Amino acid sequence: MSTDPVVIFGAGGHAAVVADLMPPGSELLVLDESEVPDRATLLEWPISAPARPADVGSRAFHVAIGNNQAREAITAQILAVGGRPHTMIHAMASVAASANVGGGSFVAGMAVVGPRAELGEGVIVNHGAVVDHDCLVGAFCHIAPNATLGGSVTVGPLALVGAGAVVLPGVTIGEGATVGAGAVVTADVPPNQVWFGVPATKMESNCR
Repeated sequence: MSTDPVVIFGAGGHAAVVADLMPPGSELLVLDESEVPDRATLLEWPISAPARPADVGSRAFHVAIGNNQAREAITAQILAVGGRPHTMIHAMASVAASANVGGGSFVAGMAVVGPRAELGEGVIVNHGAVVDHDCLVGAFCHIAPNATLGGSVTVGPLALVGAGAVVLPGVTIGEGATVGAGAVVTADVPPNQVWFGVPATKMESNCR
């Protein structure tokens, strides 16, 4: 059995949130692509940089990058060299026994994942967010702090539901869509659109 430490790829603010799940003194290897990282350590762990996704090799890894597209791309590169996605769930999160959390996902402290909810690969459910019963959250989505998905909401891959947003039960958020912070979504959001406001409406291209 391998005794290699878990690899966290990324060393920014979200990576600190992820690393904070690890008990002090845990073995953790932090890799970052930056030529010159902003700091020498991530919490107590030294940062090795510059690093490439291929440097992870066959070890267990977690891509701790908040940007959905970057997280997806780097995950694919690490999987291609045999890396094993490592799911991170905070001890103070509530995840129903009947829920399914995809590989490499992150569920932060005080978040709730309800009964029969399904999270795809590489999903972030951030601090205090609620993914209620029977929700389907696609791969590499980000449900931001204190956002709430009502029951049976569907969120397509790579979508972002902003901080404090509320998505009413049964609504669908399309692939790659963005819901602005504090929005209240009462109708389906088509793929790749940006919606904001109360009730949420599409942001037109000429908005400033």
